[in-house]
Amino acid sequence: MPFIETKLNIRLTPEKEANIKEKLGKAISLFPGKSEYWLMLRFEDNCRMWFRGYNTFPIAMVQVQLFGSAEASVTEQMTALICRILSEELSIQPDHVYVNYSFSDTWGWNNENF
Repeated sequence: MPFIETKLNIRLTPEKEANIKEKLGKAISLFPGKSEYWLMLRFEDNCRMWFRGYNTFPIAMVQVQLFGSAEASVTEQMTALICRILSEELSIQPDHVYVNYSFSDTWGWNNENF
């Protein structure tokens, strides 16, 4: 039950969104038992965001939510991969990206909880 939400202060074209979706779909498999089949994504572009007191360069806030938990080594790998994807696709510098992880033992879907 992974969910990844990406907020950007720049425009995201449909082509770039599709590329990022595909890459995140592969990246989620870093987490044991997670796959693109269950992955839900949300992209929000043109957000009014500031970082280090400025809003003049591309920035991103990525929230990764998972049912269950994950090893720190896996989240480290995922953070590096997310930063690489955003750098390759949108030219966002890795030091202009925040990645936050949330874990839950209660996750609902299809009229019930897991």
